[in-house]
Amino acid sequence: MSDHNHDDNCGCGHDHSHDHEHEEFVLTLTDENGKEVEMVLVETFNCDDRVYALLLERSNPEADGVILRIEEEDEEMVLYNIEDEAEWDRVQEAYNELVAAHEEA
Repeated sequence: MSDHNHDDNCGCGHDHSHDHEHEEFVLTLTDENGKEVEMVLVETFNCDDRVYALLLERSNPEADGVILRIEEEDEEMVLYNIEDEAEWDRVQEAYNELVAAHEEA
């Protein structure tokens, strides 16, 4: 994840006179009951040299989010549940730090 902060006349070549449009990246996941659920990718973040994704249910964005590990296999993004409790604890801590940093900004 990278921040995109520029002053209007920073010389970077980026046109600052427009609003950034955020496209929704939607994934269809199958839940534990076999039901397909559309999820929106909200954020990605790093923890212990791995990348994780925060996903929210598209039809119920107020529901708790899901954090999954992202791995690349055969040039495709594959999402995995976090099964290891120690890994989950580290990821949860990294995510909480990310949220705290966003709240301070």
